[in-house]
Amino acid sequence: MPPSELSPLEWRGDCLRLLDQTRLPHAEVWRDVRAADEAAAAIREMRVRGAPAIGVTTAYGMALAARGAAALPAPVFAAAMQRAAETLGAARPTAVNLRWAIERATAELAHGRAPREAAEALLDLAHRLREEDVATNRAIGANGAALLAGVSSLLTHCNTGSLATAGFGTALGVVRAAWRAGERFEVFFTETRPWLQGARLTAWELARDEIPARLIVDSAAALLMQRGAVDAIVVGADRIAANGDVVNKIGSYALAIAAERHGVPFYVAAPVSTIDPRSPNGASVVIEERPEEEVTRLACAPIAPEGTAAWNPAFDITPADLVTAIVTEQGIVHAPYAESLPHAAEPAYAR
Repeated sequence: MPPSELSPLEWRGDCLRLLDQTRLPHAEVWRDVRAADEAAAAIREMRVRGAPAIGVTTAYGMALAARGAAALPAPVFAAAMQRAAETLGAARPTAVNLRWAIERATAELAHGRAPREAAEALLDLAHRLREEDVATNRAIGANGAALLAGVSSLLTHCNTGSLATAGFGTALGVVRAAWRAGERFEVFFTETRPWLQGARLTAWELARDEIPARLIVDSAAALLMQRGAVDAIVVGADRIAANGDVVNKIGSYALAIAAERHGVPFYVAAPVSTIDPRSPNGASVVIEERPEEEVTRLACAPIAPEGTAAWNPAFDITPADLVTAIVTEQGIVHAPYAESLPHAAEPAYAR
């Protein structure tokens, strides 16, 4: 199955199956998830990652919690659902899609259905969100493909393909759509320390799509731009603030700074669900800080002296004035983002 048709998650009758992304590219291992706390652990431990995929997994986690508590009296069921929402909500705080999925599930619960009916409604919601995400990503790809017309090389960061979503991808979906439209280019992609999502996952997807690509270390990107070897940069987003600041994988801000210096357009591809009008700017967003050993170790092997302290933020904030355009399923949005985002992304502002 080509990555463009791949989904890293699927429902199998009574459980959610996740493709364990910590095992890629060396092994394709699927794991069953049967409870909300298992879904939260999969998110926290990076077995599933990428803002859209996290959102859909969260919706299934809420559905699993409801199915597990469906035989309980209504007050006990409601308490169980509150605990599930809290457990899932704490898994990774930065990706707004996680909160968005919980709020969608909570809205379903507010209809006052009996527990069994509520459980079925939440499962239907999770299925619907998964289907919507794939359709959304294809629309993002179609909208963004025009931005890559005539480019001979581009750069992407982290993994934003099928593995980061319910299917097709966001920034990598734009790359796929442009390639399918007949554009021909080379893709440079960063290794993306410390989890190496680029080296492990983007490399795997691009190879299967047979798109010419080369891996670079994160710190080589500025030199590549200085040499004129990059015509465009396309990244995803875990949250977009109301003013257009973009919260994305650590390293994105550095790329945007170098892009401005060298006149390279910096595009962000993300669904409307990633836009958070309740975050006025990037500074208002809680940036997840992960364990030190993710930096001091590589594949469980120590790479720094024992006891070395490390700082490990998972995301950074790219100011809106460094973003050339934001590609959503609703269309391409340009600055000033504080004015254009509400018009282009009304569903997010109606939340």
